[in-house]
Amino acid sequence: MTVPSDSDRRGAVTDPTTTTAPAPPGRVLRLLVPAAQRRPLVDVADRLDLDVGDVRAKRSAFWAMLVLSGVIAVAGVVTDSTATVIGAMIIAPLSTPILGIGLGVVAGEPGTIGRSVAYVVGGLALVVAIGMVATLVLPATTDVLSNSQVTGRTSPGVGDLAAAFATGFAGAIALARRDLGDVLPGIAIAISLVPPLGVVGVCLGEGQPSLAAGALLLFVSNAVALVVAATVVFSGAGYLREARAARAGASVPRHRVATVVAVVAVLVVAVPMVANTVQAALADLWLGQTRAAAEDWLSGTDDASVDTVRWEGQDLVVEVRSPGGLPDVAVLQDQVDELVPWDPQVVVVHTVGERVDPAG
Repeated sequence: MTVPSDSDRRGAVTDPTTTTAPAPPGRVLRLLVPAAQRRPLVDVADRLDLDVGDVRAKRSAFWAMLVLSGVIAVAGVVTDSTATVIGAMIIAPLSTPILGIGLGVVAGEPGTIGRSVAYVVGGLALVVAIGMVATLVLPATTDVLSNSQVTGRTSPGVGDLAAAFATGFAGAIALARRDLGDVLPGIAIAISLVPPLGVVGVCLGEGQPSLAAGALLLFVSNAVALVVAATVVFSGAGYLREARAARAGASVPRHRVATVVAVVAVLVVAVPMVANTVQAALADLWLGQTRAAAEDWLSGTDDASVDTVRWEGQDLVVEVRSPGGLPDVAVLQDQVDELVPWDPQVVVVHTVGERVDPAG
């Protein structure tokens, strides 16, 4: 079995009677991709390259399922339905061209990389457009700032990046093996791709570009993790050597540039995600300190207690339960100003619903 060159891969059909011994997996991945279950490079390429084989059927399936998954994801975001969003993840096809980028890097085929990137960019634009249109057509049933489908995807952290890499490795290994096809739906759920893009569109439609940027960061980090993981797994599984053998001694582009690009891409997405993680940790720390300050502020008030302390945008909201009046809120504001660098506005919500604001 031979691997078609990049110049004649469009619509190419592999001759099943021609076989070559598969290149053995690297030592690190030999146990994860055993030779008895390893797919040959031509089979993996047929699954990941949308311009090989029955091109018309592959393209129609990709765009049809992408539109449907985009509509389902956006509907789930707008209605704040986790089950609906999960359904969109299962049928979303964006992981195919993303993993195809990794395969193109390993096989040394710039054409495959370029076509796969084009599918990813086109899919990104399509789903974002669906989200923006939905905000104009569908009635707003939830507030964007409080929607769990939005808030859970607009401030990704290091944990999200680690999960993306683990899922990327799982997906690449599953594709390299014949016996792990059943795990692909679970991988599709874990590597959320279409829902973050739906959130980008919804947030842009609602006039929240900062939230849209956070959701886009989540998508980009997931995509980068998929490409890097696919490159590592496919190289270790022997596809690099198989691609060189198929070229019959022809030169294969060096992977030094690809390695540098991968490292830079990981750093680009990792830096803001680390910053988000640090910011989230500081926000939790300041909530705890504000609660302690609020309890000290109420220490002289009979039967008064602090129910919750939460962030509401840049403001700190302190919910207080007390049968009587409250001390001067300006005292609490001064204490919080000493704790939090940007001096957030403190809003105290009394049991009866009265909002006590030092500025009012």
